Amino acid sequence: MPAFTAKDVQALRQSTGVGMLDAKRALEQNEGNIEEATQWLRVQGLASAAKRADREASQGVVALGSAGANASIVQLRSETDFVAKNEDFIAIAQRIADAVAANGASAIDAFKEEIETLLTTLKENISIGRVEQVLGGDGMVIAPYLHLQSGRGVNGVLVALRGADADLAHEIAVHAAFTKPAYLSRDEVPAADVDKERVTVEEISRGEGKPEASLPKIIEGRLNGWFKERCLLEQPYVRDEKQTIAQLLGDASIVQFAQVVIGA
Repeated sequence: MPAFTAKDVQALRQSTGVGMLDAKRALEQNEGNIEEATQWLRVQGLASAAKRADREASQGVVALGSAGANASIVQLRSETDFVAKNEDFIAIAQRIADAVAANGASAIDAFKEEIETLLTTLKENISIGRVEQVLGGDGMVIAPYLHLQSGRGVNGVLVALRGADADLAHEIAVHAAFTKPAYLSRDEVPAADVDKERVTVEEISRGEGKPEASLPKIIEGRLNGWFKERCLLEQPYVRDEKQTIAQLLGDASIVQFAQVVIGA
């Protein structure tokens, strides 16, 4: 029987910031003595993980997963692109993505210990970012697009369409990768953001000396331009800017849209 309990492991993890496996190993090496285990972790260079957790993880990798008719997009974050290009880092991101495609977002729970081990061994703040499952079905086409940089995914897109063929779905996924819309439609834009932009464009228009009677029309025109930059359906299609994505779709519809861009 070990000379320590699960509570001892938890206490050591909280005080040092290391993962569960390292905490158990430290206690095993030091017969359950928490003070000596803490010192052992310091000597091993493992007891600095807690400080790493406060550092910004703005780099990482995007992985697209698949399982049957389903797909997923997963973001695994790191502090540097050096770590993001690590083969183990990329491999675990892909395994997480495939698991999410098969079983949904809750599948990430099974990878917590592995993430903690990576955090310790790679000595960076590593965490799972955005996770989304896209469900396939009858009449549904899911188009993935992944832009690679130095062997890792940095710009991932999933678009699920109904009433479209694979070619159209692919075109829209490639378009989104290039334009990076934040939302599918203006209905998804937070009302607070719209109100803030409305105030801004009104101040700009008044500052330009626009006639009072013309202000409502000018403000709405500028807001529409703002929506076109952010909303996929309203964007001009990159291969033919005379038509919007909504017009390109025709009778088809976008059921779900997800995108992750590293560093954005």
